[in-house]
Amino acid sequence: MNDALSDLLATRPWLLADGATGTNLFNMGLQSGDAPELWNVDSPDKIRTLYRNAVEAGSDLFLTNTFGGNASRLKLHDAQDRVHELNRLGAELGREIADASGRRVIVAGSIGPTGEIMAPMGALTHTLAVEMFHEQAEGLKAGGADVLWVETISAPEEYKAAAEAAALAEMPWCGTMSFDTAGRTMMGMTSAAMVQMVRKLKHKPLAYGANCGVGASDLLRTVLGFVEGGAEGVLIAKGNAGIPKYVEGHIHYDGTPDLMAEYAVLARDCGARIIGGCCGTMQEHLRAMRHALETRAPGPRPSLDEITEALGGFSSALDGTEGAEAAAATGRRARGGRTRRRDG
Repeated sequence: MNDALSDLLATRPWLLADGATGTNLFNMGLQSGDAPELWNVDSPDKIRTLYRNAVEAGSDLFLTNTFGGNASRLKLHDAQDRVHELNRLGAELGREIADASGRRVIVAGSIGPTGEIMAPMGALTHTLAVEMFHEQAEGLKAGGADVLWVETISAPEEYKAAAEAAALAEMPWCGTMSFDTAGRTMMGMTSAAMVQMVRKLKHKPLAYGANCGVGASDLLRTVLGFVEGGAEGVLIAKGNAGIPKYVEGHIHYDGTPDLMAEYAVLARDCGARIIGGCCGTMQEHLRAMRHALETRAPGPRPSLDEITEALGGFSSALDGTEGAEAAAATGRRARGGRTRRRDG
């Protein structure tokens, strides 16, 4: 079966994804605790602006404003009966912007975690998780999404449930996990383990990888972990714009456009083909990333030292997959922050 994302990937060595959803919406007036998905109905022009800004900055693919659009999360806002409506509208607004862009732009239907703990540790069963993801997927499909985009997942059981839901909806999908706990997901999965999990899925993603997490350095270490783990197919890198800092009552990310340009080129050289930003990534970051990817020739796969030299040190000593000798070396780099440049 042909799909728009695979067709576009067949013509290009890399695609630029979008940046932050939450950060941009907070800048537009979204308040902490509000459900962004309700803006698909209440403030559609702001959602059009969110999508249009990504396209105008050079994104080939953008995510819909539906990250928390499952019944479990929407129940917190008494909107659990509006799953199909909110997801359909989020995708319809995206389809409108993509179709008016004058070029091929992929509308990726964002599906985030349920916010619940999977059984046996928690109460969320596999069957219920599949049902929730499937309901969301059908709404996104009805709204015209090209592909489902499962993101920021921590539990392998939830990732598998999303894959099954995509199959039920007869939709192509991509899926990323967040490796934010010493190189592992919050539920303990390593990059190598994710590669093995994806390999065994019946309905495989078109592309998979990592998003969010900590900083850009950590995310690229995870991408290298995918490659070293024998990853097959298209890899995704969608890192945060630096590290979050609390400044004058607000969260700011310290990553500059220049840093994100370096990150984008390194992500490509690490082996990622779909490259974007996550929290804190704005239009100016995306423009710099696009320019760097278009103007800088591909290079060899970077070492961990080269990544930390360009982007800063890792947030943790280990990523859970190294041997003792490599772990000790990684620890020295993480504790040392930026590596001294060879030119002094």
